[in-house]
Amino acid sequence: MIDNNTLLSLVLLGVSFIAYFVMHSLLASLWFKRWVHHKWPGLMPVYRLAYNFLAVILLIPLLWFMQQNPGVLIWQWPGLAGWLMKGLTIAAILGFIWSLKSYDNGVFLGITQWRNRHTDSTDPDSLYISTLHRFVRHPWYFFFLVILWTQDLHLTQLFVYSLISAYFVIGSRMEERKLIAHYGKTYEEYCRQVPGLIPLPWKWLSKEKANRLMQLAMSHKEKSD
Repeated sequence: MIDNNTLLSLVLLGVSFIAYFVMHSLLASLWFKRWVHHKWPGLMPVYRLAYNFLAVILLIPLLWFMQQNPGVLIWQWPGLAGWLMKGLTIAAILGFIWSLKSYDNGVFLGITQWRNRHTDSTDPDSLYISTLHRFVRHPWYFFFLVILWTQDLHLTQLFVYSLISAYFVIGSRMEERKLIAHYGKTYEEYCRQVPGLIPLPWKWLSKEKANRLMQLAMSHKEKSD
């Protein structure tokens, strides 16, 4: 049985995380950025920087509250399985660090937009299908899922990690709508050939096909510009 205090904590935490997810997706949406661009075009060079700063600042109290109210232990990896899970956690962390070179981190953080006084509502990036992206469309989400679900789980963690996993599924779909609008049928073709969150041994892109899709995406972007 869950006592009333624990239930109240879970409800408050769930509402807070859902509100955070909604805000995060709203501010990242193309229509909202276009609205800001129309109303206050001078804000666009710092939009991405402010977006990332706000995302981190608002997440800190949620994580703190989660750690302060862990709840009962629900699942603990036993014996050898525990060591295997620790190994997977370390591998996922290393994989995430390695994957950083696959992204334009200046654009991701917003530093490039600020330095170049970028005023467009879309970020100045291009479709880049790295080695990891040939096997899964969202490597960062995959690595985070591995890190989350290889831990021993208290009640609060189980609840929050389930919410985060659901948001990764929903958020990745919303993100891909923007990419399809940006790169057209080329990105749709990429989605058909590469799984979204979990790599599948039978579904991946060869290097040659990845290069062909990147060239098509570049051509589509040049025509749309």
